[in-house]
Amino acid sequence: MTNFWDFSAWGFFNLIAVLLVALMAAHMLKRSIPWLQASLIPTSVLGGGFLLIISVIYNNITGREMFNTAFFGGNGAAWLELITYHMLALGFTASALRTTGGKLGKQRTAEIFNTGLTTVSTYLLQALAGMIICIIGGIFIKDLLEAGGLLLALGFGQGPGQAMNYGGIYESDYGFVGGKSFGLTIASMGFLAASIGGVIYLNILKRKGKIKLDKGSGAAQEAVEGENEIPLQENLDKFTIQIALIMVAYMLAYLLMLGLGELMPGMRNTIYGFNFLLGVLGATVLKNVMNFLRKKNIIHRNYTNNFLLNRATNFFYDIMVTASIAAIRLDIIGQYWAVLLILGVAGLVITYAYVLFVSKKLFPGYAEQQFLAMYGMLTGTASTGVILLREIDGDFKTPVADNLVYQNFPAMVFGFPILILATMAPTQPYLTLTIVAAFFLVINLILFRSLIFRKKKAKAEI
Repeated sequence: MTNFWDFSAWGFFNLIAVLLVALMAAHMLKRSIPWLQASLIPTSVLGGGFLLIISVIYNNITGREMFNTAFFGGNGAAWLELITYHMLALGFTASALRTTGGKLGKQRTAEIFNTGLTTVSTYLLQALAGMIICIIGGIFIKDLLEAGGLLLALGFGQGPGQAMNYGGIYESDYGFVGGKSFGLTIASMGFLAASIGGVIYLNILKRKGKIKLDKGSGAAQEAVEGENEIPLQENLDKFTIQIALIMVAYMLAYLLMLGLGELMPGMRNTIYGFNFLLGVLGATVLKNVMNFLRKKNIIHRNYTNNFLLNRATNFFYDIMVTASIAAIRLDIIGQYWAVLLILGVAGLVITYAYVLFVSKKLFPGYAEQQFLAMYGMLTGTASTGVILLREIDGDFKTPVADNLVYQNFPAMVFGFPILILATMAPTQPYLTLTIVAAFFLVINLILFRSLIFRKKKAKAEI
């Protein structure tokens, strides 16, 4: 029998409330402090930072972990990790349920394909740099796992959820002490890198007179009630239906992971680390089923709504980022601070330089907008990329916002091997490094195909 007065009945809800209060406090500070607003640091990062600072102070004064007190049910630290894990996948699942536009032209298809390849190529570059740094660092730092360098790509490129997933695998299966916090710290540094690099680039453009900061009209880009959609309110609220569809898709993902885990018990950790990818698969299956039922006139209206799905996605990501930063254990990664700092600086520099080069070469019509969006996404999350993009393209007049949405499919197809390599890296780091380098070269040959073959053709004609 449940005792409703017991902390165990309230701990999880207290934790969620504290995360949301931290977000609100960060929001109010950003609104009231001009230099903080100009920093472009996401509100969720500030909120998580507040909780991290408070928890460190509490731990130092009392000698106990704040999130493991009775107020949070005695198990709040584990809940933070679980929230980070699930919110990442729920955000991906909600995004995948969005309806897409009509057929794209040849040029737009090529631009979207190139955006996806840029994403994968940057992952590989981050992984290369990270592994080299950790291989060298392992000579001097005890317990540093060489494969930990791959967490630079997962933390910067894919965000806190994947960095924590694989950091956890490295910690539990390969003895990488503090692996989860190592990955989460890299992801947090990625958000700072997004803010620092974004502000630098915006100031460069302003000094050159190339841009005028554009906050846009603030109007929603999608309708709350689109054509042939269910009404906003009838016997069941429209937003409730969106949440229901997200949860059904995620349940399909769980059933698939459950089946694969039974078939391959030795890879269960890896399979469940792909929850975000299988969430996308579950959403895709659900979308196709609903489209089929609509064609057969079994259902007559569209049940998904892009505006509400975007709101759900942003909520999941805000909670994920705040929880992930709050979950960092500074006391168990103290020995890694030097290598973490080097990884953070290297991630900022190589991502900035590479994405800027690609944007200027392959997206000349809107290079500045493409750079800011891609750089923000490849150091933080897609939401971070949108934050930077809005500074100069507030009404999304360029196709960059669509590039971010549609590039997910080619990025997943070409990027999937990186996740396989991440499981191989702890046991075969040098082979993994070689494969990553070769894969990086191949992806760049495909990415710059138009420039490479144009030059060859021009030489042949001379």
